[in-house]
Amino acid sequence: MILFKRYNGKAMKFRLNFLQPLAVMVLISLGVLVGNADNAVAKQISIVAFGDSLTAGLGVEQQNAYPAKLQVALKAKGYDVVIVNAGVSGDTSRGGLARLDWAVGDGVDIVIVELGANDALRGIEPSETRKSMTQIIDKLLAKNKKILLAGMIAPPNLGKEYGREFVQIYKDLSKRDGVVFYPFFLKAVADKPNLVQLDGLHPKAAGYDLIVKDLLPIIEPMLK
Repeated sequence: MILFKRYNGKAMKFRLNFLQPLAVMVLISLGVLVGNADNAVAKQISIVAFGDSLTAGLGVEQQNAYPAKLQVALKAKGYDVVIVNAGVSGDTSRGGLARLDWAVGDGVDIVIVELGANDALRGIEPSETRKSMTQIIDKLLAKNKKILLAGMIAPPNLGKEYGREFVQIYKDLSKRDGVVFYPFFLKAVADKPNLVQLDGLHPKAAGYDLIVKDLLPIIEPMLK
């Protein structure tokens, strides 16, 4: 009896010593899982501002271009975002299509597409612009990217028919599932000479402030 009790005591002690590290491992695993869950919730949102000189910020410092100002505005609202400025001055929709694959990586969550102004300035046929813009949207949707499409209008000197066809491109693309639409990128500065540079097209820093103000209520629901 005494031998049995002593043996049983040792066995019980062994079991406890064995289970203690096992319990610690379980607790550590749970901690890792909780940590991963927290990281998933707090994942930084990656946005690419994809466009031409209006996105690049021609004529202003980089911190005054709209992608940088939009990032600051979103961070001030508590969003953990990083916005990459993928604007190329002089780019057409065809040029944008050609560089899309390397400009927008797999880790990008949202793409703001602002293209077409140079197409209109060069008088490119709306059918060609439609073709390129459609392929851009198709590629991004195929990669499961959220899209904010910024529309553009053509200069009046190209005629009413050209203008109608051009605007219709954006209206049609805006109907696609997964596309959020901002009808006219320059709406906030149009017909306000004090907010644009001497070329009459590119916004000043103060002009980009107003553009960002208009974009905020549109892009914010996309982040949630």
